[in-house]
Amino acid sequence: MSSEPTPEVYERGRGMDAHNQVMRDIRAENDQSYDPREPTRVWIDEDNTPDGVYQSLTIILNTGGCRWARAGGCTMCGYVAESVEGGSVSHDALMDQIQHCLDHEAEEADEESGLIKIYTSGSFLDEREVSAETRQAIAETFADRDRIVVESLPDFVDREKVREFTEQGLETDVAVGLETATDRVRHDCVNKYFDFADFEDACAEARAGDAGVKAYLLMKPPFLSEQEALEDMKSSVRRCGAVEGCHTVSMNPCNVQRYTMVDELFYEGGYRPPWLWSVAEVLRTTTDVDAIVVSDPVGHGSDRGSHNCGECDDRVQRAIKDFDLRQDPSVFEQVECECEFTWELVLEEEQSFNMPLAR
Repeated sequence: MSSEPTPEVYERGRGMDAHNQVMRDIRAENDQSYDPREPTRVWIDEDNTPDGVYQSLTIILNTGGCRWARAGGCTMCGYVAESVEGGSVSHDALMDQIQHCLDHEAEEADEESGLIKIYTSGSFLDEREVSAETRQAIAETFADRDRIVVESLPDFVDREKVREFTEQGLETDVAVGLETATDRVRHDCVNKYFDFADFEDACAEARAGDAGVKAYLLMKPPFLSEQEALEDMKSSVRRCGAVEGCHTVSMNPCNVQRYTMVDELFYEGGYRPPWLWSVAEVLRTTTDVDAIVVSDPVGHGSDRGSHNCGECDDRVQRAIKDFDLRQDPSVFEQVECECEFTWELVLEEEQSFNMPLAR
C-alpha cells in the first residue's frame, strides 16, 4: 500500500513554486519548539468597530500553523515558525490556551473586554487547525461578550461556521488576510494564491451568516518601491471599502520577521520596511471610503518595522493610533519632521528593481 501524501502536497502548485521552495528551505533553519497548551500571544488593547471603540482581548492561538505556510507560504509571514510541530493541537490543549488568555485578562484588565479577537497565524475556520468541537466551545465561552473577530483565508469562510458565533448573539467579523486588492501583487510579491474575486465571495458568504468582514492589507511587500506600495494601498483600501459586507480595512505595514524571504532580502540590503509617512498618507487620503480604515505598525521605529528617521517615529505612531480611534485626518497636521523631504525624494526616485534608496 502506498504511503499517504502529506497535507502540504495538496497546497503545491497554488502559488509560485519557486517561492515556496525557497521559503521551505528558510523555515527549515528554525529549530525552536512551542508548548501546545500556551497561546502564542495575548494582550489587551482598544479597537474601533462599527459599534464604537471597545476594549479588546487579542488571542493568538498556537495551532499546528497555517496549511499554506507549511507548503511554503507568504514571503513576509514568520508566524508559522512559532507554531507547534506536527501540524495539529488537541481540543483540550486549545481550550487550555483559551483559559490562559482568560486568566491574563482577569489579571491585567479592570473589566471583561467587549471585543474578542482570535487569530491562529493561519485560519481559525480551517478545521485542520481548529476542530468543529473546539470552534463551538470557543463560541460558547465568549457568548456573553459583545463582539468577536476570527481570522480565516477566504477558502474556509462558510456561513454555517460563522452562524455558530452569530447565533450566540455575538456581533461577528471574519478577518481576511487579503494583503492587496491587486491580484498580481498578491500572487508575485506576497505569494498568496487566491484572487480578489475569492475575497468578494468570502464577504458574501460571511454576510449570509449575518457576519461582517475585516480586510487585512499589507503595505509594501517585497519587490515594490515605496511609491508603488503607496499607490497600491490607496487603491486597495478603496476597492475593499466598495465590497458589500467589508466594514473595516486594517492596512498594516510589512515588518521583517525571522525565517522569511523578506528577512533574507533585508539582510542583503534589498528591502526596507515602509516609511511611517507612507502609512499616514494612505490613512489621510482615504477618509472618504465607506469603511473604518485603521493601521497598526508592528515594530514601529525599529529597522525591522515601519520607520522614519528615528527622531519623529513615536510622534507619527501616536498620530496613527489617534486616527485609528477617531478617524480624524487632522491628527497628521500635528506632526512634522525634516525627514519628510527624504521620504518625498524616495517616492520620486526609488525604483523597485534597485536597492532601497534610503535605510
